[in-house]
Amino acid sequence: MSDDALGIGVDRFRVRPEESVDLAARPTRVDPLYEDKKSYRGRLDARKERLRDLQRKFYAFDKYALLLVFQAMDAAGKDGAIRHVMSGVNPQGCQVHSFKHPSARELDHDFLWRSAQRLPERGRIGIFNRSYYEEVLVVRVHPEILGAQRIPLEHMNGHDVWSERYESIRSHEAHLHRNGTRILKFFLHMSKDEQKRRLLARIDDPRKNWKFSISDMQARERWDEYMDAYEACLSETSTEACPWYAVPADDKRNARLIISQIIVETLEALPLRFPRTDEDLRRELLTIRERLERE
Repeated sequence: MSDDALGIGVDRFRVRPEESVDLAARPTRVDPLYEDKKSYRGRLDARKERLRDLQRKFYAFDKYALLLVFQAMDAAGKDGAIRHVMSGVNPQGCQVHSFKHPSARELDHDFLWRSAQRLPERGRIGIFNRSYYEEVLVVRVHPEILGAQRIPLEHMNGHDVWSERYESIRSHEAHLHRNGTRILKFFLHMSKDEQKRRLLARIDDPRKNWKFSISDMQARERWDEYMDAYEACLSETSTEACPWYAVPADDKRNARLIISQIIVETLEALPLRFPRTDEDLRRELLTIRERLERE
């Protein structure tokens, strides 16, 4: 399943190490990667089928883990992307975690502790719907949150908290990569106009009212501050081993196709194989087969 055959050059969405990210210069919409709804479903189904086959081998090989991190502004389509792209995988080999406000117990640990408890085991795919990156996004826009994190004053006064947190994240992810966890990070890059349209749709459709929260508007009112935080975050924490992808998200279908292709290509690049059967086990299996045939 090559990039050329599918017509998706996903590398253009990758954030290069040490790149100074300018989100205004990055597209929130690209030309459709499908002709119509039927074409979209066919393309997505093809990727889901390939992902299903790769996951089976990934699970059996049991030497790597895969962590998918999703970050975005409200209404960018994280939930839908996860649901549509990952719907074909075996749920026994996949786990989704969404990180809300930290509990009192979690606040008694460093900011990476709670997500470390939810990392995927070897052979499994873990999905973080929001993640430890909230600590350099939401907390950066609302630095008053730091006051509740019980950080010793000597590590606050005179320190660049954000640079130190970026360093902690890079080191954490490098450690995971060295030990077999492959990390893909997706920023669903949506325009402010598109968010407005989707928020209005949530208000106008009674079936979507439950999705709307006043916090959505509060975050929207600080849009520029959030974009600054995302630009700094992507610039500081996208590495060769653990890259960020700024996925154009104004078209949800396009975003899902792009994300699915990135995941497929990442798994295809791993030296996966089913466990080999040694001669002793093979002889034993043949003996059992003969017994079964005689029944």
